Amino acid sequence: MTLFLVRHAKAGSRDKWDGADEQRPLSKKGWKQAEAISQRLQKHHITALLSSPFVRCCQTLEPLGSALDLEVIPDARLAEGERFEDVLTMLSELPDGSVLCTHGDIVPATIAALQRRGCRIDSEPDWRKGTVWKLERSADTVTRATAWPSPS
Repeated sequence: MTLFLVRHAKAGSRDKWDGADEQRPLSKKGWKQAEAISQRLQKHHITALLSSPFVRCCQTLEPLGSALDLEVIPDARLAEGERFEDVLTMLSELPDGSVLCTHGDIVPATIAALQRRGCRIDSEPDWRKGTVWKLERSADTVTRATAWPSPS
């Protein structure tokens, strides 16, 4: 069984954004990354799209949602600054083929916690924007994780 954990694609600069950070959108490069992520994940049996409610995370999954006719479901547990423990719970409960999009604080904390729980990491850690982690699960336990590099 396979799940995917995505760090959102590139967004505009926090310093140059003049609104609530939750509303900061993807940059042009970020939209290209989102399209590339969509192309890659379409080859897998994707069943659900869950995202931090932050605009940049939802937008990262929008091309995939459009291609597969799936709704991107905002979930506050994936928001920046939230507890990685909640993401671990989600990973044990969600159906095979689920894609979760979150932030740069959540992804490394979640992967580190999985590793502490015995998950084998099959690649160098990669925390860049647009990186996809393929997570293999047996029953409710993630047993292997592999980082796919961020699309250029």
